[in-house]
Amino acid sequence: MLNRIRRWLAAHPYATLTLLVVAMLGPFLAKPFNIDDPLFLWEAHQIQAHPGDPFGFDVNWYSSITPMTVATENPPVASYFIAVAAAVLGWSELALHFAFLLPALAVVLGTYRLARRFCEWPLLAAGATLCMPVFPVSSSTVMCDVLMLAFWVWAVVFWVEGMERENFRQLSFAGLLIALSTLTKYYGVCLLPLLVAYSLADKRRFGRWIACLLIPLAAICAYQWLTRALYGRAMITETVGFTSFAKGIVGVSYFTSSLLALTYTGGCVAVAAFFTPLLWRSRSLMFFSGCAILAAAAICLQNGLLRPGIPLVGASRIFAETQTVFWAVGGVAVLALAVADVWKRRDAKSALLFLWVFGTFTFAAFFNWTVNGRSILPLVPAVGILLARRLGEKVLAGRTAWTPGVAVCLAASAALSFLITRSDYLLAVAVRQSARETFAKYGHGRAAFWYEGHWGFQYYMDLFGAAALDMQHPALKVGDHLAVPLHNCFIFEPKSEAAEVAEVITVQGPKWLTTWSADVGAGFYSFPGPMPFAFGHVPAENVAVYVWKTNSPPPAKN
Repeated sequence: MLNRIRRWLAAHPYATLTLLVVAMLGPFLAKPFNIDDPLFLWEAHQIQAHPGDPFGFDVNWYSSITPMTVATENPPVASYFIAVAAAVLGWSELALHFAFLLPALAVVLGTYRLARRFCEWPLLAAGATLCMPVFPVSSSTVMCDVLMLAFWVWAVVFWVEGMERENFRQLSFAGLLIALSTLTKYYGVCLLPLLVAYSLADKRRFGRWIACLLIPLAAICAYQWLTRALYGRAMITETVGFTSFAKGIVGVSYFTSSLLALTYTGGCVAVAAFFTPLLWRSRSLMFFSGCAILAAAAICLQNGLLRPGIPLVGASRIFAETQTVFWAVGGVAVLALAVADVWKRRDAKSALLFLWVFGTFTFAAFFNWTVNGRSILPLVPAVGILLARRLGEKVLAGRTAWTPGVAVCLAASAALSFLITRSDYLLAVAVRQSARETFAKYGHGRAAFWYEGHWGFQYYMDLFGAAALDMQHPALKVGDHLAVPLHNCFIFEPKSEAAEVAEVITVQGPKWLTTWSADVGAGFYSFPGPMPFAFGHVPAENVAVYVWKTNSPPPAKN
């Protein structure tokens, strides 16, 4: 019976991958909205009311009311997708996460189809893609990242196939997908130099294929013109300016960013770390470990979270540093996969994978405003294919089935990814519950009820009926209540002479593994720590509720 099931799964790879995607992401379809989800949801509401004016409203996102064009740094295609999905399925968490199964499935199936032209084990490449922690975590949001990657992967699929067949229709469709990828998240524009480099390496000359790239260029120019005409801001160039501005505020040097990108790559693409013993000789492993120890030591010396005198709250320094070294080894192994592949094969396909991985790593380290898991995500399909190519040479050559070692490593990565995604789910649940309990206790009295904070806390506070505090024009009066989530951003805790703490409401989220906590060194969505996720004692979500004692004093910055 078991053999029959295996044969059926092997004979039906698309159905197999669909079942695996549902098994990985299905348990988290009811995940509350969190982090930047609200920005995309508010924009989708605006699109349903005014389809031609996606950014034409104001929002309190940076502690004061600003135009949406200032608050968002992403183009609107993802929000159009949400608006259409919500019109059919509704606005609930379950409905929209169900809709976002489609782009996640598109990434996995697209990786399989692309891998068929790159290696002998395409099912392994697609399975490895699904089992990398950054993919299921990102797929459990309603942000733009996985949708952008879906357009990206299929653009590469049709471009590679179109170049091989000299099929102008496929190349033109790839150009359309590049445009959609760019207008989903601006990083999609990196497909242009990537595919030009691949085509020149493959054909050694320019051809009529270059005309197909005019499609995304025209779309980008039209978007620039349209946003300037509607809002007085050319959104793409404004985003570039914001990135430079925000990177200066974060204050992390390029050297430190490159080291952090190494650990984030290793953690986000953890499957490479699990497979390392099967892929490399002992000398290579020793070299990787040495590089990782040096990188981790440099991070620990530079990163304020691990400096002596500023200890981590939820994990010891040694435990955090050990995790950092382990994921740095994985990061070195990921880059080594790309280098070894292009060094040995030296063809257009190996060049494509090499530039895909190193281009994404370079962007995450040096050009994005902060190192985070979302900026590492685009390299996942390329790493999955590289992994399958090298396993095909070193372990699976001449075989018709995966070895037990391959299956164990893949299962271990899948288990870790599931646990990390679950911890992110529990974090979102705790944030929503903290907002619900706070509003239920203080939001129905005679006194006005205000709140600070953003992300999921803001979304649910707005949904329950609380009012966001505008720091530029505070309207606090004696007796008003102010809720301040302590594990959030843009928080301004009041001075003691202005307000007193009435209560601290505590809701426990994940207990020993998290994607977001400076106390244990985890920062999947931004950089409060040297790892995208971390093990350790995770503190609860705390909301301090203040009672105001004066009329509208300026709050003190935390």
